Amino acid sequence: MRTKRIALALAASALAPALLASAPAFAADAAPSSAVTAAAATDDPGTPVDEMSEEELRAAIAAVLADPDSGRGVEREANEALGGTVEDMREFLKTGYRLAQYEDDKVAVVTILGKPYAGKRVKQEIYALLDAPTPEKLRTWLETGYRLAQFEDDKVAVVTILGKPYAGRRVTQEINALLDAPTPEKLRTWLETGYRLAQAEDDRVAVARILADPTISAALRAAAEDVIDGTPEELRYFLATGQYEVDK
Repeated sequence: MRTKRIALALAASALAPALLASAPAFAADAAPSSAVTAAAATDDPGTPVDEMSEEELRAAIAAVLADPDSGRGVEREANEALGGTVEDMREFLKTGYRLAQYEDDKVAVVTILGKPYAGKRVKQEIYALLDAPTPEKLRTWLETGYRLAQFEDDKVAVVTILGKPYAGRRVTQEINALLDAPTPEKLRTWLETGYRLAQAEDDRVAVARILADPTISAALRAAAEDVIDGTPEELRYFLATGQYEVDK
């Protein structure tokens, strides 16, 4: 039980600040990893990595592997360390974890760059990072900078949507409510899920207006009746393109 407490404390209270926090804890002038102890949240007076037993080292690495944020590089290096010697495990905790996390973080920022909603600010910041990447810069940006850069891009996105000619009553209401008290999480969630549903509501109203026009052709009426209960994507396509393809 003591070993488990030490492992969790080491991973959550010592390794995390040393390796994952937004402060530049990877810097060359930072305290050496061998000084990291498991004192926090335990009754242990402090166990430097160089003095940890094999059982404690294995438990600490297992805690790293249990972290859902651990990427492929971290998982690979951690498993290799577990399959090696005691010194291999110490080396992983002192330096290997940092370098493996750096590898994973480079993959993460490149992946973000390819996302369809990566806007101008996100791209600018990623390109600046990749011009002179360091483990500290990438980790800090992923933990704090990305959220803020995406927030800036998302505010631009919702204002752009507000200016679209087909932004109806529901979309306009929801955007105005968001902009009254915006947060990164609210804007991102709305753009990913809320916008689609709000636009569908407005689009159904628009299709209903078409059906209310007694002068439309039988073909257009049939097409509108067919799509009015359709998916958000079907409604948007009909209003943007499909209605003009119907024989009127």
